[in-house]
This record gives sequence, structure tokens and C-alpha cells, in this order.
Amino acid sequence: MTSLSQAKDMYRMQRDAKKIKKQLKRVHIEAEANGVKVVVNGEQEIVQIEIAESVPRESIPTLLTDALNRAMKKAQVVAAEQMQGLLGQMGMPTEEGMRGLGQ
Repeated sequence: MTSLSQAKDMYRMQRDAKKIKKQLKRVHIEAEANGVKVVVNGEQEIVQIEIAESVPRESIPTLLTDALNRAMKKAQVVAAEQMQGLLGQMGMPTEEGMRGLGQ
């Protein structure tokens, strides 16, 4: 049976998670590959794509894929960093906590 204290803690964590999600939507992460620039937000949604006129048309798919992959990986790191505090509050092991255990 869930106690009132546990229910309040769960509600607070849900509220904090929603707040982090809103913050991530406002964070913009850029990656560039030889004239192809991609901007994604912390929620891993594409915000903007810019392709310089000098980029050869046949190179666009490869460069776009590279820039998108790098931007998404950066966005994952940003999101993970934002969630570390929330995971700690939930009593779940965080990356920092795992390092302290010699992992």
C-alpha cells in the first residue's frame, strides 16, 4: 500500500519530470557537417536545417545524416544530464553514483 508521503513524492517527481521536459524543448543543440547545419532541441526534435549553396547536391544526404546523428547524440547527452538529478531523487543509481561504487 502506498503511503501519503510516497504519493506526494511521486507527484513531485512527475511534476519535476514535466518541468525538465519543457526545459529540454527550449534547449537547442547544433551540429554541422561541411556546410550542412542541423539544430535539434533537447527532446530530439528537428528545429532547423540549413544547407549552404556551396554544398554539392550529391553530398547532401551523407552530410545531413552525419549532422543529424551528431546532433541527436548531443541531445541525448543533454537530456541524460538533466535527468540525473531526478533519478537521484527517486533513489535510482545515477552515473555519478555508479562511479562512486567503482563501476
